[in-house]
Amino acid sequence: MTGLSASSEAPPEVPPRTRWQRIRRWLVPGMAIAAGLFTALVVWLVVTTPLGRALEPAKSPALVLTDSEGRPIARRGDYKEAPIEIAKLPKYVPAALVAIEDRRFYDHMGVDPVGIMRALFANARAGGVSQGGSTLTQQFAKTSFLTAERSIRRKLQEVIIALYVEQRLTKDEILERYLSSVYFGDGAFGIRAAARVYFDTTPEELTLGEAAMLAGLVQAPSRLAPSRHLKDARERAALVLAAMVDTGAITAAEAKKAVPARYVPGRKSLPTGSYFADWVLPQARDAMTETAYGEIIVRTTLDHDLQKLAERAVKDALAGAQGLNVSQAALVAMRPDGTVVAMVGGTDYKTSSFNRATQAQRQPGSSFKLFVYLAALDAGLTPGDIVEDTPIVIGDYAPKNDDLKYRGPISLATAFAASSNVAAVRLGQMVGVPAVAAQVRKLGITGGVSLYPAMALGTTPITLVDMTRAYAALASGKRPVIATGLWKARPGEDPDEPREIEAMADPDAAAATWPSREPMLKLLNSAVRNGTGNKAALNIPTYGKTGTTQNHRDALFIGFAGDLVVGVWVGNDDNSPMAGSIVGGSLPARMWKRFMVDALTKEGKLPRGPSPEELLMRMENSLGADDTEAMLDAMDNVTIDTGDVEVTIDTPLVPDEPPPIEAQ
Repeated sequence: MTGLSASSEAPPEVPPRTRWQRIRRWLVPGMAIAAGLFTALVVWLVVTTPLGRALEPAKSPALVLTDSEGRPIARRGDYKEAPIEIAKLPKYVPAALVAIEDRRFYDHMGVDPVGIMRALFANARAGGVSQGGSTLTQQFAKTSFLTAERSIRRKLQEVIIALYVEQRLTKDEILERYLSSVYFGDGAFGIRAAARVYFDTTPEELTLGEAAMLAGLVQAPSRLAPSRHLKDARERAALVLAAMVDTGAITAAEAKKAVPARYVPGRKSLPTGSYFADWVLPQARDAMTETAYGEIIVRTTLDHDLQKLAERAVKDALAGAQGLNVSQAALVAMRPDGTVVAMVGGTDYKTSSFNRATQAQRQPGSSFKLFVYLAALDAGLTPGDIVEDTPIVIGDYAPKNDDLKYRGPISLATAFAASSNVAAVRLGQMVGVPAVAAQVRKLGITGGVSLYPAMALGTTPITLVDMTRAYAALASGKRPVIATGLWKARPGEDPDEPREIEAMADPDAAAATWPSREPMLKLLNSAVRNGTGNKAALNIPTYGKTGTTQNHRDALFIGFAGDLVVGVWVGNDDNSPMAGSIVGGSLPARMWKRFMVDALTKEGKLPRGPSPEELLMRMENSLGADDTEAMLDAMDNVTIDTGDVEVTIDTPLVPDEPPPIEAQ
């Protein structure tokens, strides 16, 4: 009985855990987690909140682009000057900002609960947002370290950074950084830049009225910029002065005596862009090795006079094409080394900044035949070799000549001058697409080409500037040619002296390294003298090729003479067809010639011949009026180019040259 009683006894009761015992088991892990989070927060603050950032130059500093002679043509970027020192400013300068933006700036720790409550009540009474609750420290955190995103997450980050900044910097250091970096409108970051932009002065010399106006701009810099909204800026400045009186920064008498600020621009007004400026700006940014305060002057290759001539040539050409459904044109002019001296990307930059010379991927038409014939010449053919100018069918593809005329067996020279489509397709098939694509790459054009037989007729979209620099390679004898708009001093060159212009390389200069160049130059010259490009002919050696795409959607002329390589395109942005009379050898060739005559004459590269009247007078003085008239009646088909006017006279064709072809 005793043993049985012992085995049935209940186990001793375990006393219940105290609250401390229950908490203690989680305390150490919790503290470890909290310490980890705190460490992560500190690391995040140190990495993302470099307190000296506000004192650094702008990431995209203002660039002032000048032409080749140093005349400003455009300005783009953020204008930020060197940081200010609070101790060197009139006391009313920082006081104006504190009075209007954060009256309790010197009393809070970065976040102001009193200010937040005041803003909530003010906004409730106004029925909308009329007052903000952010402190200057929070604004500094937002503008220097965060994005403009409106979210609870971003607001929490702003609060955390503001508390961190207040622990690391004094109030004056915070003000210095804020005033040195905050945006004041018109591209001006920091009060030093703003003082220069709006009043042509320095922060140390600001008047009370000017200081009040600048402090008022911070709320809405674009809407209150005195350059455009002086009345609104002055009304806001009056509110700032009243706030300064309320805070005791100035007396009512001082506020009354304050002279309203006047807008006195300290920087010359410049366009923010142009077709050329937009194209060259990324090159200028890429070439920058370091940033700097103020404005960085970048000298470009743009020739002021040639640019004006290019704009006039485009304008006049389109004015003469009324009723032909031609709405747009582009022109790019460069030296043989790729130095761009003029660029017109459309009819009106203000209406459309889209650059049709550098951004528009358009089919180059027959101007692409340059690559096909280079491939054929590299394969061993010569300009005198024969190619069939007869109909051809490749699968479902049956190309046709533009004039629907076929000449049978003809030389490569005649085929190129006449711009025979069927001959180009035959040559393309003969040498193969890879060989043509290799020529495209050799001349610096990337992106590949179409694999279809029509590739030989220029169905691969290419920009005008790329096609023009490909032709520049033929002019320079070097490949590839890279188009550039940045002026670079050559060894031993005086940057203040006019640059000596390099003429086209001698045809024999690259014979060893580029044997197909010389025969290609002959083909390009023949296309102008006796072929589709005859309306572009000058009275100096001229080289070029026309291009017209299907249904007359694009028409081009690209060529070179003297020291200029120029590409011209006309068409419509909606890709609609132009009139049937618009081909590469008509409007584009005439526009090209108009520009080249003016440009080369200006540079002394194109001597003017006698006028028609002077020519006839000389003939009459030498032969007599009756003999002169009889001689002119007897002569046949010779064009004397006087630079501006063509006089047609009569003589047989030079032997062994292809006959003139009607312009296409």
